[in-house]
Amino acid sequence: MSVTRRAAVLGSPIAHSLSPVLHRAAYTELGLDHWSYDRFEVDEAGLPGFVEGLDSTWAGLSLTMPLKRAIMPMLDGISDTAASVEAVNTVVLTEDGRRLGDNTDTPGMVAALRERGVEKVETAAVLGAGATASSALAALAEICTGPVTAYVRSEVRADEMRGWGRRLGVDVRVADWAEADEALRAPLVIATTPAGTTDALAGAVPSAPGTLFDVLYDPWPTALASRWAATGAGVVGGLDLLVHQAVLQVEQMTGLDAPLAVMRAAGETALAARTH
Repeated sequence: MSVTRRAAVLGSPIAHSLSPVLHRAAYTELGLDHWSYDRFEVDEAGLPGFVEGLDSTWAGLSLTMPLKRAIMPMLDGISDTAASVEAVNTVVLTEDGRRLGDNTDTPGMVAALRERGVEKVETAAVLGAGATASSALAALAEICTGPVTAYVRSEVRADEMRGWGRRLGVDVRVADWAEADEALRAPLVIATTPAGTTDALAGAVPSAPGTLFDVLYDPWPTALASRWAATGAGVVGGLDLLVHQAVLQVEQMTGLDAPLAVMRAAGETALAARTH
């Protein structure tokens, strides 16, 4: 059967994205032989032209950095979740030609934590203040009943996190990165930093820590996640987040229930095949 519905992930760099693996696995399991999912190297300058060139065969887009905010002016509607974090990672193209933006990172985080039994915590710590930190705070707005301490490297980042806290209704306290060892005693720690950033903290993991959510998936496990897991405590990884947010994307684009287990298995296989 010829391809009649298209979807893709856009970003720069994009070559290492696992999104095609996850979405294609879902299409195969769901019998969507006429669907395709590709990846395209697109930067902010090239985004308007790409979006304007989409025809009626397109069902949706996944967006990664640096496009999550750049796409917003090109949309006809944005969900409350996406508006709250000023980031869109999902665009659904409707039959009547509208482009609707959503953010599945935040509910993906909540779902990944719930899968591991974390539904409510009294306090939490966030390591880092980059692009993923706002989604982390939005997720914590749903599951954390008390203050969240963000560990950051600069006063500019500190102000940004306080701003996100006010916007999302989260009581954000800010601490210097030099004190990040203290974060590891929180019942839930969300690491949102780039690869290698938290390696030096591995030696400070308590003997009986809470739950670690490390948003990285390649390389995996990180030094921090490895040490954490060695204590027997719960670890949620970046692949968990990637799969759960992709499940929501597949469901929005196809209208069908996405096969979580099949998508996770496909992601695990793809990661295992990569050499580091």
